Amino acid sequence: MDHATLFTLRDRHPAWRLLASPHAPLVGSFLHRVFVAPNVRVMSEADLAEALEDELFSLREQSGAEAYPKGARDYLNDWAAPDKGWLRKFYKPGTDEAQFDLTPATEKAIAWLLSLTERPFVGTESRLLTLFALLEQISAGTEADPIKRVADLRSKRDELDAEIARVLAGDLPLLDDTAVKDRFQQFQQLARELLADFREVEHNFRLLDRKVREKIALWEGAKGALLDEIMGERDAIGDSDQGRSFRAFWDFLMSSRRQEELSERLDQVLALPAVAALAPEPRIRRVHHDWLEAGEHTQRTVARLSQQLRRFLDDRAFLENRRILDLLRGIESKALGIREAAPSGTVMHIDAMGADVELPLERPLFTPSVKPRLADLALVADESDIDTARLFEQIVVDKARLRSAVRRALRRQPQVTLRELLDVEPLHHGLAELVAYLELAHAGDGSDAPDGLRALVDETVEEPIRWQAHDAAGEAVTREARLPRVIFTR
Repeated sequence: MDHATLFTLRDRHPAWRLLASPHAPLVGSFLHRVFVAPNVRVMSEADLAEALEDELFSLREQSGAEAYPKGARDYLNDWAAPDKGWLRKFYKPGTDEAQFDLTPATEKAIAWLLSLTERPFVGTESRLLTLFALLEQISAGTEADPIKRVADLRSKRDELDAEIARVLAGDLPLLDDTAVKDRFQQFQQLARELLADFREVEHNFRLLDRKVREKIALWEGAKGALLDEIMGERDAIGDSDQGRSFRAFWDFLMSSRRQEELSERLDQVLALPAVAALAPEPRIRRVHHDWLEAGEHTQRTVARLSQQLRRFLDDRAFLENRRILDLLRGIESKALGIREAAPSGTVMHIDAMGADVELPLERPLFTPSVKPRLADLALVADESDIDTARLFEQIVVDKARLRSAVRRALRRQPQVTLRELLDVEPLHHGLAELVAYLELAHAGDGSDAPDGLRALVDETVEEPIRWQAHDAAGEAVTREARLPRVIFTR
């Protein structure tokens, strides 16, 4: 609430502009009568213009023709202009007639104007009880100690048992007329605020959809990354506090049992003489149906935005495919244009065009394998002690670890020799690990190498491979193996 913020709000916020407008009485009274009071979400331009013409005709008879000189459609377009922002003008898919709806800022301004009227009765008890009930729900819902939670439930049970005993004894405490009026006024206010919240939730979804469309139009990266970011942002509002609260409210209200209970309780409360004396709004009897209608409108808006986003992405994919086809046609047309003028000299070099010829007589004959003869011997248990420690000294070389070491080296450079690799990744298991590296090189010697890992062997160059080991006496020694150069490539 500093000066700079309020100065900016006065110039830019639609609600403040509405309150400062010389036509604020016309805008506020007309939009309240047409949209807010009957809970109308969308109205066509023809119906809204007709209702505004009747309103202007009545006002001109009272204040003169110069009070509101423009026509109804001109006023509607003016109120929906970006510099006003009191109405939202849009077109439904498949129709060419404009539709109008209130903006959340306009509904806030109308609600504030309603609060300026003098109320015949101002209740405070029900709001204080509501505050205590909310604090009690927060405290009970966040209590993690089961002993305290059980003690609280038992205290409530004792209070209920005592109240049941008083009622059975004939002591029925009833609310007086003042308490009834107090609570009913608060119910009316919360019911109207809840209907206004639906417009704000729907407005937030539209803002999210507009931001996503802007991101799609300016995106230059991969389509998969774009979709991942879009879905993350679209889920953000659903996973926010506002989205979770709206989903919990919708699940609660969609229960048929809850709807029947609300209808019964509303009929019972509206039949009370104290409530009838307040002359409640006629629509308060079906306020829960208005909640359902507003919630369904919000859900349909979200579904429609999702469909439009899907079509937007499909159109972008179509344009990309069309550009690829245009490029292919351009290549074909250029090729046909130079078909008669063949280029001179070597155009392209193709390797390995020779066919490998293998004659049938060059293949070796089949040699049957020798079948081993198993002697039927009875094994006799030996009583001598056998040193089983060597069974646990077996070395297992993890080939996956070696393959990962090769890949890490190839990320930094296009090829690496085995000796260069072992300078960075020394052998841990000596000759056994070296043999495992050679197996990887043998598996990668060809075009069908696993995981795209390839290896070449240069027989003309001999490289020494050294590693540290221990001899039979346990002393450290350096061992060396000489083998042709092994080169791993991408």
